[in-house]
Amino acid sequence: MPQDPTFREQEFRELYEYLLPHFQDRSIKWLLQDKENVRGLIEIVAGEVGERIDFNQLELQNRSFISDKLREQTSDLLFSVPFKIGSETEELFIYILIEHQSTVDVSMGFRLLFYMMHIWDTQRQEWMKNNVPKSEWQLRPILPIVFYSGDRRWQVPLSVTAIMDIPAILERFVPSFDTLFLSVKETETETLTATDYPFGWLLKVLQNEKADKQTIIDTLTEAITYLNTLDPEQAEQRKRAIHYLVLLIVNRRPSEEHSELVDFVHQQTNEMEVEIMAKTMADVMKEQGIAEGETRAKQADVIKLLTHQFPDVSDTIVNAIRGIQEISRLDTLFDQILSATSFDDIDLKGIGG
Repeated sequence: MPQDPTFREQEFRELYEYLLPHFQDRSIKWLLQDKENVRGLIEIVAGEVGERIDFNQLELQNRSFISDKLREQTSDLLFSVPFKIGSETEELFIYILIEHQSTVDVSMGFRLLFYMMHIWDTQRQEWMKNNVPKSEWQLRPILPIVFYSGDRRWQVPLSVTAIMDIPAILERFVPSFDTLFLSVKETETETLTATDYPFGWLLKVLQNEKADKQTIIDTLTEAITYLNTLDPEQAEQRKRAIHYLVLLIVNRRPSEEHSELVDFVHQQTNEMEVEIMAKTMADVMKEQGIAEGETRAKQADVIKLLTHQFPDVSDTIVNAIRGIQEISRLDTLFDQILSATSFDDIDLKGIGG
């Protein structure tokens, strides 16, 4: 018996009220609450490790180690899972740090070590609380993963020494560890989709979030073609993926494309709920003033950066930027200005002189 559309709309409303205010980090975090998407991520960054993980027993730990000040640019997920070592099995932590800000954080290595120490200290506190003898203490290994979806190239090492001016002779006294790293925008498309998991195809769409309309349509076609091959028992994973595609369209594409692209997803997936998704999402965004508020905030960021980099910028250009409504265009301008050494490095076509 089909579900009541009113019930579905309320279900979607609750989801979108959570996801829409901070789409960039919350949407990826929401996707990674699905075990198969975690498996897909690890297959991309470390397939040989994934072979030893029992993903059926993956458990999300309901806690975050990110400070309140950083939660708008970073989020995290902590899982525990059995890890096979020959005939033996031990518990492993998987810690995923989701970084989506447009600037590269040179302190990432230090921050990651800081969060890992918090995880281990949580274990220690639990042992002390339960009076576990120190002779029985055994810290779980942590598999650290940095998931980066920003546009700028990440050229900073993920190490504590990245924020140290230290002679080579002293480097051996600094804690060091390996970190799995995925820069979505810099990874070859074939690498993302080679593992045959839906998550990789969603990341391919994310790669092209600012591409021209035909490119995003082609990418959506490829992703949906793959999603349509999933088995019936993967129906919930498929639906979560379609939710993400509609969310990305409404949040990251120009407003004049929304109707066309959402209709395209509807036609390609033959998923009747796409219309309910889009309508509910539009209602929530209107109620929360998200679209207008995000645009104004992004305009202000671009103008602030431009006037800082080039104090003599004309009022004509500043006022023209206030007239830009497409978030993707403002994002592109922000990134260009951030790395520009002259006005020639910025695409000001159509903005004014």
